[in-house]
Amino acid sequence: MMESTLRLKALLFVTGLIGIGIGGAILVVPADFHATSGIVVGSNENLLSEMRAAGGALLACALIVLAGAFFSRLTFTALLLSTVLFLSYGASRLVSMVIDGLPSSNLMAVTVFELGVGLVCALALVTSKSSARPDGNALA
Repeated sequence: MMESTLRLKALLFVTGLIGIGIGGAILVVPADFHATSGIVVGSNENLLSEMRAAGGALLACALIVLAGAFFSRLTFTALLLSTVLFLSYGASRLVSMVIDGLPSSNLMAVTVFELGVGLVCALALVTSKSSARPDGNALA
């Protein structure tokens, strides 16, 4: 049980840090962040506003996920949030591939990463012991 709890908290710590890094970068330097994937943002204030808003939301969610690594009362919520965040990003990219066509290989790799992390979180959510649930019952 202790080993399982430590793994779960480590997962939340890592996924929280990933979200903080990405959300923070999109909030603070959206053009530079997206340029790493070959996306030219330019100086369109409306587009930058939309990007920064999404970055801020991701950053806020990631802070909750990170808090779940330290506060047991938040562990279940944080794990659920991390699962939803990563799977929704990856699934949304798949939808975009179907509708818009294939993006750069960098963004396809990001899709695989997001889906992989999301699936690991989902597996942890399903298999975690009662300590992760607010009602104390097993998740499976």
